[in-house]
Amino acid sequence: MATTKWALDLSHSELGFKIKHMMISNVTGKFTKFDVETETEDDDFSNAKVVANVDVASINTNNEQRDEHLRNADFFGAESHPNMKFVSTKIERVDDDTFNLYGDLTIKETTKPVKLVVEDNGVATDPWGNVKAGFSISGKINRKDWGINYNAALETGGVMLGEELKIQGEVQLVKQA
Repeated sequence: MATTKWALDLSHSELGFKIKHMMISNVTGKFTKFDVETETEDDDFSNAKVVANVDVASINTNNEQRDEHLRNADFFGAESHPNMKFVSTKIERVDDDTFNLYGDLTIKETTKPVKLVVEDNGVATDPWGNVKAGFSISGKINRKDWGINYNAALETGGVMLGEELKIQGEVQLVKQA
């Protein structure tokens, strides 16, 4: 078996999140700068090694004032902690198209285990001969596990932000020669 390296096709990938706001709706956002490096045995992703790095300052919620707040020490502390990192530790195949991807997620120098659900959307060759693999990724984390504790009480009871953060991603990888 040969080791195959796969690189992120950022122009065909996205990494987003959503969080409950004021207990009545969800606010969504995304990171516009991130990288994923993957190694497989041949083209088999069932034993892939995955490393993802996210540029925290690239956060975008379509509200610059909120984005600046998310970059500061109340949330991500982007100046002193510019990157988030995910390193896979194990993959479990659930069925032909789905697997659980386990790994260590580091945010603000705190590393905790996470489980992501990955839908394998297949492998295809583009018109220029590049072999690409596509995946849909979802997961949930509790932001407080990484020391992201900021919140505000509401007059009506409850809090401004939920603790659970839903992760959503669409990733397209390009096989490296």
